[in-house]
Amino acid sequence: MYGPFAEVYDEFMQDVSYEQWADYMERLWQTHGKHPKLVLDLACGTGSLCVELSKRGYEMIGADISEEMLNQARDKAEQAGQSILFLEQDMREFELYGTVDAILCTCDSLNYLLEEEDVRQVFRLVDNYLNPGGLFLFDVNTEYKFREIMGDRVQAETYEDAAYIWQNYYYEEEQVNEYQVTFFRKQGELYRREEEVHYEKAYDPEQLKRWLEEAGLRVLGIYDGFTQEVPHAASERICFVAAEQKKQEE
Repeated sequence: MYGPFAEVYDEFMQDVSYEQWADYMERLWQTHGKHPKLVLDLACGTGSLCVELSKRGYEMIGADISEEMLNQARDKAEQAGQSILFLEQDMREFELYGTVDAILCTCDSLNYLLEEEDVRQVFRLVDNYLNPGGLFLFDVNTEYKFREIMGDRVQAETYEDAAYIWQNYYYEEEQVNEYQVTFFRKQGELYRREEEVHYEKAYDPEQLKRWLEEAGLRVLGIYDGFTQEVPHAASERICFVAAEQKKQEE
């Protein structure tokens, strides 16, 4: 869960294009013949994708476990003049007053669940809160990315009023990547040092597909990155599209 890091998260993630994310979501909806109006963004973070999609006319709900991230999200939505409902909720236990047309869980948020049963529980809740035929779009970082791109590597970056050191350790047996983030925020003439540790777990795509189907969701597509191509051995990110089907069949 993000704590103090939430205050500098957007500054450190400047290279992430939420316009590109929103474009990709819309392409996938179009490909699968859906035009959602009410959309839930699970693990919405600082709300950048919520705000971008809200600007495009979607009615957005954002849910996240971190109060600090949601504070940033609410400020961002207010500054953008967008009305978005933000809920402080754990994705493993999220509750809505009704169903929605689509659910998103982007930026490898699902990898943060380290227990298989937690992932399966999220899928069951998604199925429960989707309208008949509604779509669930999510992505995961791959084992290849953790092992070959990120694992046991250090990266650092400096900005005008902040800096960070990001250390990665991949534990192959557990398929877990540990992030140790040390960051510095300018306060007056000094910098304040903060540290957070995060973990992400790699999941086999076929296993995720089985769990989706067990939850009542029908897998419509599994894609490489921001494409609609078949994933390959060196895919760093895999995107899933699944549809609610139980209510439809009933």
